[in-house]
Amino acid sequence: MGTWKKKNSYKNKVSYISVPAQIIKSVSSSSLTHNKSSKKNTTKFLFLLLRNPKLWAFCLLSLSVLGIVSRLGPCLSPSGPHQESQLQSSDSIAYTRSNSTHAEIPNADDRSLDMIPKPPVAVVEKNETFGGDSKLIITSKHVLGDENEFWKQPDGLGYKPCLDFSSAYRRESKRIVRERRKYLMVVVSGGMNQQKNQIVDAVVIARILGAVLVVPVLQVNLIWGDESEFSDIFDLERFKSVLADDVKIVSLLPANKIMTRPTEDGGMPFNASPQWIRSHYLKRFNRDGVLLLRRLDSRLSKDLPSDLQKLRCKAAFEALKFSPRVMELGKKLAERMRSKGPYIALHLRLEKDVWVRTGCLTGLSSKYDEIARLEGIKRPELLTAKSSMTPNERKLAGLCPLNAKEVTRLLRALGAPRDARIYWAGGEPLGGKEALRPLTSEFPHLYNKYDIAFPLELKPFAKRASIMAAIDYIVCKESDVFMASHGGNMGRAIQGHRAYEGHKKLITPNKRQMLPYFLNKTMTETEFEKMMKKLHRQSLGQPEIRVSKAGRDVTKYPVPECMCNNQTTPTV
Repeated sequence: MGTWKKKNSYKNKVSYISVPAQIIKSVSSSSLTHNKSSKKNTTKFLFLLLRNPKLWAFCLLSLSVLGIVSRLGPCLSPSGPHQESQLQSSDSIAYTRSNSTHAEIPNADDRSLDMIPKPPVAVVEKNETFGGDSKLIITSKHVLGDENEFWKQPDGLGYKPCLDFSSAYRRESKRIVRERRKYLMVVVSGGMNQQKNQIVDAVVIARILGAVLVVPVLQVNLIWGDESEFSDIFDLERFKSVLADDVKIVSLLPANKIMTRPTEDGGMPFNASPQWIRSHYLKRFNRDGVLLLRRLDSRLSKDLPSDLQKLRCKAAFEALKFSPRVMELGKKLAERMRSKGPYIALHLRLEKDVWVRTGCLTGLSSKYDEIARLEGIKRPELLTAKSSMTPNERKLAGLCPLNAKEVTRLLRALGAPRDARIYWAGGEPLGGKEALRPLTSEFPHLYNKYDIAFPLELKPFAKRASIMAAIDYIVCKESDVFMASHGGNMGRAIQGHRAYEGHKKLITPNKRQMLPYFLNKTMTETEFEKMMKKLHRQSLGQPEIRVSKAGRDVTKYPVPECMCNNQTTPTV
């Protein structure tokens, strides 16, 4: 619409002119309504236009500019509501951290990934995992193609849990659960995942000896000062009830056995078989009635008769669940991570003690490599790698953890979308936020439990390292994609658990074969991505048959003893 102030007789009057249909679209319909007097003014105004070509040209030019401005007005407005809402929205969870305390988030829905494909938008992202600053970035939502392929789950080949014990095992169970003379006591040590492994082995040893199992005692961890008891971490009543037909479990020794001095074993050898356990313990057991075992970690053989393998799976995956309050918080954090989309979980082994034990270089700088080297000199007993190998030889042999830069490049090559939410579990990395900068630069939505939990939710567990590890375990197990940077007890346990629950996607870095390509400077990024996908085609959580390699733990590879499909029959 054009408005003009006329001189002389047309002073202070508003006139309307007819415009082409293309311009009418940018003008509101109300502007075309006028009274009879305005029609007369329009006629006179048009008469003047016809007599004055310059005025006519000026009017057309003004109308063209007005039409363009009316179309672009909302985009040009620096404070329009649409732009403001975009700048205020963020897919990241911004929490204020102060002395390890985090601000409460009012709405969990604001934390999540929007899975509806949208064009790229400019948003303010604030990743405060390590106190990061706000920054304007361009982010895009999920699109079709490789990013959707990344979330695709492996073919589980129809395998499901299958714990059908033999008739001989079931007959023997009736006698064992009536046992009241022999009591097995065990003390388990280490971190939560080590404790979990030892408790599973204790159940199997009690079955082999036909003994009553006293609820395992958790040794106070001298490193973390964790004084948690069994029932603080695990669901004690479920543990007892699920295994009631296999092993009798009691919370305490009966009164008539309390004064009995338990026979304490000096140490079980590695890879101990059921025959060795019976030959070394039954005679003393029958004489004294109470046996105390320590140092069970990885002592029991991984190659057991089929029924005992099934019992191992039953204890690990069915009986040994976390306590209700731990499970509730872990599930809650997992729901916050997934609230509107899938998420990745990483178990990052970047702590100082890991670099010392492996004898590897951090990949950060000479400063941090020197810190790890000096710690190794002070505590040579920590080194678990072959001392004759150089750090570079260890690296190429696949014996070193992947650092954050390598994890980032691998995820990117396998098609992980940049806006994917990533939950990372593990201790404080050597180098702090600097160690994680490659990850946060490429994947800005990186969080751990301190970022997504309310301050009061974690406060009761501040000095309970095992419970904190259990929370990490739950969030990682529930993730859509899981990857561990360097094996370990937690990585192995989660691999088996995810397989048992349907072979959920799990990336096993093929370190020995892939690292030479990381060092190849002549490869294009496209060639690198193709090679990474090729190397990991069979390392994405598909069913792996345990019998293909002796010594594999059934709680990591539950097929075929603990799982079966339509093409297989239960192992009895």
